[in-house]
Order: sequence, then C-alpha cells, then structure tokens
Amino acid sequence: MTRAAGIPAGPAGLPGAAVGGLAPGGPAADGDLAARAAELVRDAVLGDLARRVVADCGADVGLVGVPGPAGPRGGPGGMVLRHWAGTRADLLHDLAVPAGTGLGGRALAERVPSWVPDYRAATTISHHYDAAVTAEDLYAMLTVPLLHGGTVHGVVYASLRAVVPFGDVRIAAVTRLAAAATRALAGAAAWSGPPDAGPPDGGSGRVRPPAALTRREHEVLRWAATGRTNPEIAAELGLTRNTVTGYLKSALRKLGVRNRTELAVAAREAGLLAPAPGPGEASPAGASRGPTPPVVARSGVAQSGGPRSDGARSVVARSGGAAGLRG
Repeated sequence: MTRAAGIPAGPAGLPGAAVGGLAPGGPAADGDLAARAAELVRDAVLGDLARRVVADCGADVGLVGVPGPAGPRGGPGGMVLRHWAGTRADLLHDLAVPAGTGLGGRALAERVPSWVPDYRAATTISHHYDAAVTAEDLYAMLTVPLLHGGTVHGVVYASLRAVVPFGDVRIAAVTRLAAAATRALAGAAAWSGPPDAGPPDGGSGRVRPPAALTRREHEVLRWAATGRTNPEIAAELGLTRNTVTGYLKSALRKLGVRNRTELAVAAREAGLLAPAPGPGEASPAGASRGPTPPVVARSGVAQSGGPRSDGARSVVARSGGAAGLRG
C-alpha cells in the first residue's frame, strides 16, 4: 500500500501532457513535468519495494520511509513512512520519524543497515514508536538505508511478528532489493535534475567508472568482501596490517564510499568481485577455506538490540568509516 500521489496519468499510464495542470511546451513546463514524472517513478519504485520485502523476503511487514528536508547544518532531518505492505493497523502509516529515533531513524542518521531481534526489548535504540510497533505485533526488525552518491533516498524496513534473529539469507535478500531500488531512484533523480546541468562525466552522458584499483588493492578488496579482518588479510597476503589498512583506504577513496559495507556493495556493482566460490572452491587469493561467507552476514549489518547487543557481531558495528578499516 502506498500513499496516493494525487497526480493523474496520461495514456498507457504515462504522465499526460497536462499533468498537475501544466500546459505543454516551454522549458519551465517541461522541467516541472519531468520532476512530476520522476516523483511518480519514485512512488512506484518505493511502493514496489515495500511489497517485495513481504512477498520475496518472507517479512510480515514491509515499510519504506521517504526523507524530508535536511536538518540543522545540512544533516538528515527525518523521514515519513509513505509506503507499506502487510500492516494490520494504520499507526505506522504516514508516521514521521526524525533522524536518530527508533531503528529506522538510526539507519537514516548513521547510513548503515542494522537489525534487532526484539524491537521492544532493544537497548540501543530509542522507543518513541513502541505503541505503533506493538499495534502491529512486530518484534524482529531490519532497516537498510537506500544510499547512493552520499544521498539517502529512503530507508526500507523488514519486520517479523516473532522474536528471531535475522538470518543471512533474508538479510542478503532485503539488501539486494534495496540496492536495486536505490539504482532506480538515482536514475529518477538524475532524470529530473536541472536541464542545463551537464552529465557527471563532462559531456558523454555515461556514468564515470571508478578509478582503477591496483593489483594489491584489488586483492585486499576481494578478501575484505568475504568478511576477513585486516590481520587475516595481512596473513594471507604476507603484508603488514597497516599496509592492508592503507590499501583499503585507497579503495574506499577510489570507489567513493565510506566503510566496508559500502565498499563491498560498490565493488560488486562495478564488477570488481567474482561470484562467491562454492563449498570447497578456492577463496580470492587461491587458498581453499571452504564456502565464502555472504558479504552482508559479516560486513554489512549491525545487530543493534537485545540485552547483548553491545557486542554486535558485524564489521559495521566496529568499522564505520575509515576507523573500521583497522579491522
């Protein structure tokens, strides 16, 4: 279910020539029309994301928050839950969530995924929304920010009506859906940008690829994507821990990301990582170490609730930004 945009569509479901009362023709009208059409695309993408979290990932409830205006000093101001699927009540519908509050507000502010096995018993989040969460009988909850180019386009929630840990398969499935939606949202944002703004590559209209990684940077990146710590990578490659940290920092800079989570996702999307080896196959540097752990399971999602949550098991919990590269 999605809050209706209130904008009529033209033939075949496309924005009509007089969408929102705009007359055809003229640069201003064309720009407004493009912006409204892009808004329709965003609504469609986010509404579908909420539904697919339920249908494809086995969640009981899917929610998507849409960010509002920036907060003080340009920080995240908050979001509103505009899209939902699987809800029984309406207390979560159109709920305003300031940055830093609850689990979703935390994901919006910190820009990293996190999950709790029992929302109402979690000790590391605020509890502004317990009444709404209780009305839906929700317990386990995962939140993933839709982050692209330093911009948060939204936050997707996957919630369960049971106290259970989120398994690696479900976390990976939600993360993949979030990544696909983020790419679509970034495309819509580019489409509705100022008409006189040149493309980011200076005129070709193509997305500029990341700066080339050196051979060693690529090797270190591939090991890091399997969830290995810096000391483990150093031992595998015969390097010092500080050298590994330096290679990872360089890869972060070249790919324009901030931590191991974003690094692994960006590297996979750029085709820099080979598919994960199966059981018994060789790991990145050729050493046989059994099946490679899923990237999300060890490098992407912080458990942030429950009585023992201060010992979060993910790399993100100890590796936000450059500090976490010391692994």
